[in-house]
Amino acid sequence: MIDPRRLRVLRALADHGTVTAAGEALHLTPSAVSQQLAALESETGQELLRRRGRRVSLTPVGELLVQHANAVAAELERAQATLASFATGTRGRVELASFASAITQVVAPAVRKLRFFAPDITVVVRDAEGHASVPLLLDGEIDIAITEDSRQGPRTDDPRLIRYPLYTEPFDVVLPERHHLARSKAITLKDLGEDEDWIAPLPGNPCRDVVEVAGNNPRITHTSDDFSAIVALVSAGAGVALVPRNAFTQTRGAVRIPIAEAPPERRVFVAVRRGSDQHPLYSKVLGALLEAAKGEV
Repeated sequence: MIDPRRLRVLRALADHGTVTAAGEALHLTPSAVSQQLAALESETGQELLRRRGRRVSLTPVGELLVQHANAVAAELERAQATLASFATGTRGRVELASFASAITQVVAPAVRKLRFFAPDITVVVRDAEGHASVPLLLDGEIDIAITEDSRQGPRTDDPRLIRYPLYTEPFDVVLPERHHLARSKAITLKDLGEDEDWIAPLPGNPCRDVVEVAGNNPRITHTSDDFSAIVALVSAGAGVALVPRNAFTQTRGAVRIPIAEAPPERRVFVAVRRGSDQHPLYSKVLGALLEAAKGEV
């Protein structure tokens, strides 16, 4: 028999790429991860890993077993949801991760509604960048993730997840108030010169991809994943930026200008692990989030 706990270790290795990173995600030591994987190979009678010095990668058989591990995990989630449905489904704790502006726009209103209509549900909110919440969800660290993808950047589809759209918001150009375009009602990205310094999120953030594509390989001088910090740097005259509309905070010295033609957009969605969407607690929180998202940009 294959131990499902060892399948979880194999999935973590596939997700994170190294034994050390898989151990950190599962709160295990690297040696414990290696022992679990060796035991899984013994159980299956198959070589699941290629070992080259300290580096390991999955064999084709290992990759196939990961697909089965994903299916097993989804069935376990469904089983948990089914068992929970036999209980009242009115009391419990739900952990949710979201980036800051979505907390303001959607999460906080949903929590307010739940505290009134479902006071026995405790929602614990964790601030996490959009690209960081999905790994937390897949690793079982949280129950619900609010994350993003963009028209310009890579999509974040994953067959292990069920996604529900919340809202779509455009990116705007943020300029120092003394910039020669600061009084414009709308501009195109071509209006910005090649000599502009740009302020952008760090590599790996989906919004960084938007800046690089929409800005046509801009000269990125300053970086931050905090849009409040980005706007503050713009107000200091350090450069220009693209900022999602809901993430813009009015700051003295910075102005927000809409993009005239086909602005890049950020699509915000909520995700749960496949099989857990019918869990009575999660479904109530999902319903509150979707209701709060109505009327967003």
